[in-house]
Amino acid sequence: MTDTGKTEPQPRKGIYLLPNLLTTGGLFSGFYAIISSMNGHFEAAAIAIFVAMIFDGLDGRVARLTNTQSEFGAQYDSMADMLSFGMAPAMVMYNWALSDTGKFGWLAAFLFVACAALRLARFNANLSVTDGRFFQGLASPAAAALIAGLVWTGAYYQLDGNDFGYLLGILTIMAGLLMVSNFRYHSFKDVNWRDKVSFVTILLVVLIFVVIAARPAEMLLLIFLLYACSGPVTTIRSVNKLKLEHVVGDVTPADFEEPKAKANQDAPAEQAEQEQK
Repeated sequence: MTDTGKTEPQPRKGIYLLPNLLTTGGLFSGFYAIISSMNGHFEAAAIAIFVAMIFDGLDGRVARLTNTQSEFGAQYDSMADMLSFGMAPAMVMYNWALSDTGKFGWLAAFLFVACAALRLARFNANLSVTDGRFFQGLASPAAAALIAGLVWTGAYYQLDGNDFGYLLGILTIMAGLLMVSNFRYHSFKDVNWRDKVSFVTILLVVLIFVVIAARPAEMLLLIFLLYACSGPVTTIRSVNKLKLEHVVGDVTPADFEEPKAKANQDAPAEQAEQEQK
């Protein structure tokens, strides 16, 4: 006898449009930044990288809000990030300031690209085991924003980046190395955006937006420069004794326990030892 019962419908295969459309917008912005820098439009190139950051911040949140997460979207987002926050800032900086420094210039740009690729690969591999409150190493969008802020500020004041090529090359290398470091950077994922705040807080937020809008190049550069420097400070404050593995190498979240937490954990053991004596 044949089974005449109805079979359950198979889920329809396809790609969610909205989040991947936002990811494509970020990918386009990164590609546009490269083309603009090749044509000497460095301000537009730097702004395009910041636009890519906006798209990158929206696609994941929209996917979660609309319940349209997918493995394809996650992989596509990583590929787009590699171009927008790896290739694009390196090429923009190279075309603006590093092209006249010879081998040093393209090696500095390549190091930034390689570190961005390693940073993204490590993030994807450790996504399920890392502490959500902190990033391990400087996030690639923040590193790209630091490079873009340097270029935008210099282009705004009509500076010739080639006059500061070696200095900017060193800064590019440092930004790349921060991405693959173990320094802890606040992810701000533990902030409750739905919580109520005071009127003064809203007023401060408005004032911050006004200041940034008045001098966007300088203020964005300052913000991301301070954020890049916050990683070493946060790491030093969160460990009892700074070791090499806290800076580079393999590390687990347990190695970064707060000193006070460690002290509280050690206190009962020490008390028990004293009672035994």
